[in-house]
Amino acid sequence: MTTHRPPDTRRDALRVWRAAVLALAASGAVLVAGLVLGGSVTEKVIPGLGDAGTLTRWGLPASRTAMDLLSALTVGALLAAAAFLPIEGGRGSARLSKDAVSYLHAASWFAAAWGAAAAATLVFTVADVLGQPVGQVLTGSELSSYVGSLPQGTALMIVVLLAVVVALLARTTTTPATAFGLLALAGIALFPAPLTGHSASAANHSVATTGVALHVAAVAPWVGGLAVVGVHALLRRDGLPVMATRFSRMALWCYVTVGASGLVNVIARLPDPAELVDTNYGRLALGKMIAFGALGLFGYWHRERTLPALAAGKPWSFARFASVEVAVMAAAVGLAVALARTAPPAPTESESAIKALLGYDMPPEVTPARLATLWQLDLFFAVLVVVLGGLYLAGIVRLRKRGDSWPMGRTVAWFVGLLAIVVVTETGVAKYAPILFSVHMAQHMVLNMLAPIFLVIGAPVTLALRALRPARVRGDLGPREWLTAMLHSRYLAVIAHPAVATVIFVVSTFALYFTPLFQSAMRNHLGHVAMMAHFLASGCLFFWVLLGVDPAPKRLPYPGRLLLLFVTMPFHAFFGIALMNLSQPLARGWYATVDPPWGTTVLHDQHTGGAIAWAFGEVPTFIVLIVLAFQWYMDDQRQARRLDRKADRAAAPGGRAEDDELAVYNARLAKLAERDRAVPHQREPEEKDTEKTGTEAKDAEKAGTEKTDTENKGADKDGEAAP
Repeated sequence: MTTHRPPDTRRDALRVWRAAVLALAASGAVLVAGLVLGGSVTEKVIPGLGDAGTLTRWGLPASRTAMDLLSALTVGALLAAAAFLPIEGGRGSARLSKDAVSYLHAASWFAAAWGAAAAATLVFTVADVLGQPVGQVLTGSELSSYVGSLPQGTALMIVVLLAVVVALLARTTTTPATAFGLLALAGIALFPAPLTGHSASAANHSVATTGVALHVAAVAPWVGGLAVVGVHALLRRDGLPVMATRFSRMALWCYVTVGASGLVNVIARLPDPAELVDTNYGRLALGKMIAFGALGLFGYWHRERTLPALAAGKPWSFARFASVEVAVMAAAVGLAVALARTAPPAPTESESAIKALLGYDMPPEVTPARLATLWQLDLFFAVLVVVLGGLYLAGIVRLRKRGDSWPMGRTVAWFVGLLAIVVVTETGVAKYAPILFSVHMAQHMVLNMLAPIFLVIGAPVTLALRALRPARVRGDLGPREWLTAMLHSRYLAVIAHPAVATVIFVVSTFALYFTPLFQSAMRNHLGHVAMMAHFLASGCLFFWVLLGVDPAPKRLPYPGRLLLLFVTMPFHAFFGIALMNLSQPLARGWYATVDPPWGTTVLHDQHTGGAIAWAFGEVPTFIVLIVLAFQWYMDDQRQARRLDRKADRAAAPGGRAEDDELAVYNARLAKLAERDRAVPHQREPEEKDTEKTGTEAKDAEKAGTEKTDTENKGADKDGEAAP
């Protein structure tokens, strides 16, 4: 039996501060060494050119390092509160534990410091770009004038605003859902700053930009999560084995993502492997690879040694080892900042204007064969397809191991949808789509109106609900519980309402193409990815409401689904007709710049795109009609089988007759028929009495008439006798 010593708050806090100082020292030392070796702080000042000064040369990387470390700590604290620590109270009254609330408060302080570091980085960035000292930038009007015009300035301003929002809200929340919302908000704030650096100007900027986004999305939770778990161990708080186990699972995926995305970034900037040792940028990148390998060894040691030690009641082995690992991670962060301040080697060949815009040279004249064979890697959608396909297969494998089955038709439909995404994002279609509007429109139609049909039929949510296990800790919220809560959330009830989903599906298309948004999205790779992701997401939302295989907040009856289909699809035909009737081209500036020498006029190509939009609507309509007819037929069959089973149970010994709905209905019909047969017999005596009464009345009337006539005749005789 393991005995625990009583906690010593001061000693534990001292250990935390000691580990923090060690991490900061490692990060600062590596940052200084990287800046000196990379040459970014030893550049010669050319007379006549502006010089930002020594303060900016050292202050900018220092503030950037602080910003990166504080952002990771903010994300790590929010992760600990929302995911690493068990939730208390269960699904009905879920609440954060006392330790989780304390990490939310810590995240508030970290986020406030993150915002301050981002503001300092903003000032230094403006000074560096303008070549002016910091004092002159602060006292003059340059800061307010250039923040909105510089991409880096706008990005950092967004980071400041989001960090302040997280800092304010983290002080007042105590619910798991709000903690996850703050985690998502902090995750969004990670991306603007790094995506406006070297990745936006790399030779293959589409791959580099996505690679940097994946890199940042994996590094922050990895570094911040380990730091917070280490603090939890040093403070000797409860729940450390659960936290460490959950972090270890996440860290494995973060490690794989960091390695893959880092390799992609190095290849995008250093196409020649010899540049790893011949250039300053390459040598720093090589040092970062070595640090990455060391962190992999640390992770292996954790899984093999320290986690079993935690299970055996020995938390100090994990705490000491985690402190050293956090120091190595902080050093890697400092090295990454030094790498970002070092310019990559210039390309050996001159770059054309088209390649600067697209990331590749102008392709040859478009043909069907080239659309199929000129592959063009889009890293975002490649990763998306791999992740979606892998998760789906993992769910099927888990069901099979459990002895359950999964319909083959749904699996085929899911992978047909993924194949449709690959066809329009990784082949020659993706290469010609930024150049020819007609090819772009075909890409749009497939992503928005074809691939979502098959993805929805694949029923991924149903598969996830069946494959995911309930939370191991009683009252906690695991992935299955969070998915269920999301399906019952108010947000999903609003956005998945048939009217709202239809408006998003229809109106967003007109709002995108007939406003300046389209040209802005085409000029920026992130905007282009966001545009295509919106096409896919809005299509999945609409066809989820229409085809409804997975659970939904509101399910339409089949006549209502048919009506919704026939009401919605003509709008895409109207959209195509509007494009065919254009007198001025859309996104004139973009298409005039990338206009191929072998192509037709921009306006004629856009008319062709309108014709594609007008004609393509028939294909998904036909597919949806077939699917709806099949679903309707199968639903009727299920209802019939359900009634048959109910009737069999009612007829079995001990069954209740009232449970047989068909028998009850037939008995009711028989009772009504028997009543109808009984009514005429009851009316026959009454009718005879009525006839008899009428005859007697006629006889009485006739007798009275005869009597009156006799009396009148007697009166006449008396009258004649009187005179």
